[in-house]
Amino acid sequence: MRYFFHIGYSGTNYSGWQRHPYGLGVQQVLETSIKQVMKMPVNLIGCGRTDAGVHASQFFFHLDVAQAWEYDLLFRLNKALPPDIAIFDIIPMEGQPHARFDANHRSYDYYVHTYKDPFLNDVSSLYLEQNLRLDKMQQATALLLKYTDFRAFCKTPAQHDNTICHITEATWYTDAQGGRLRFHISANRFVRRMIRLVVGKLLKVGKGAISVQEFESYLISGQAPDALSVAYPQGLYLSKVTYPYLDLPARTNGASWQPAMDSGFWQKV
Repeated sequence: MRYFFHIGYSGTNYSGWQRHPYGLGVQQVLETSIKQVMKMPVNLIGCGRTDAGVHASQFFFHLDVAQAWEYDLLFRLNKALPPDIAIFDIIPMEGQPHARFDANHRSYDYYVHTYKDPFLNDVSSLYLEQNLRLDKMQQATALLLKYTDFRAFCKTPAQHDNTICHITEATWYTDAQGGRLRFHISANRFVRRMIRLVVGKLLKVGKGAISVQEFESYLISGQAPDALSVAYPQGLYLSKVTYPYLDLPARTNGASWQPAMDSGFWQKV
């Protein structure tokens, strides 16, 4: 029998979702806890990968078992797991749906604060820039919907069969004071480090270091910039994963400081 597990995690203490020989991954922690509770070795297949320090407000993995359990697995696992990993739902699935390959839509949010705040240190990225041109950043952001090949914004293009991504939404939001920013992007898929590379260049547009036209030139040519500006990991959240047969609302916005999109806190640039 196959089950989908709906989870969320703070990535601060982890080297990403996947198992690593050089750091602790969320996958390893979950496999260890599930093995302890279910008394059997397990192999989890996640809906994707996240970099070290990156968070997931919504994430799915699937697990195959020979026989259904007869106890409250959700309760036992959440009790066994550390506070920064939570299981929200365990969903029995018909057939052999795949947590990674069947996902057809993903959304990410990237948070920036432009003033030093000790309480945002692990949940948002600090860029001490008081005069970002948000209008220019949004102009450049709108260009993302015009192109499909993001080879210029892929860390390892040679490791991908293709670098084609169909972006359906890309928008910047700000609070009333302009000191906190939220970048929201949705697509059918993303290539490695794509969002952090895009955000890094968009921040350069906002600072006036590169023009909107230069930003578009990378999309046109497919040639990576000479200097890859990768935005910090702690501001990035995988916030929504959708399947043709499964579309669950996220159970959390991520860190408790994050106002919801419909709260009125975030204003579209």
